[in-house]
Amino acid sequence: MKVLNLQCAHGHGFEGWFASNDDFDTQLASGLVSCPMCGDTAIVKLLTAPRLNLGSPKPPAEAAPVPVAAQNDSPEARLMRAVREVIAKTEDVGDRFAAEARKMHYGEAEERGIRGQATREEARDLIEEGISVFSLPLPPALKETLQ
Repeated sequence: MKVLNLQCAHGHGFEGWFASNDDFDTQLASGLVSCPMCGDTAIVKLLTAPRLNLGSPKPPAEAAPVPVAAQNDSPEARLMRAVREVIAKTEDVGDRFAAEARKMHYGEAEERGIRGQATREEARDLIEEGISVFSLPLPPALKETLQ
């Protein structure tokens, strides 16, 4: 199994796991490798240092654990954490978003956090009716379960 450090044309870094370098090359040529942040398929392989096992490991010195936020606090990582939280705390109503938002606004349905799709016209109409909405483009990596 090859673990490769990859980067898209927009500078988003991520790692990919492949059976071999040939497998990576084949998937890249077929457009199957894409950035989890923006969906870009213009991907390059970054240089990485090899991992060498040179004998038995020495017991690690006791060190304070590094907080998760400090491990990767890039703007992309913060955005992904925020979007994941929104997804976890809302119900996906799909293309029924405008109808569900109206039902809640007019007391016909229980108020809850929802997310879904609406056209620009539907969003404009909701705002004109006094219903607060905002657009949150989801990175491709959050639209489906990663394996």
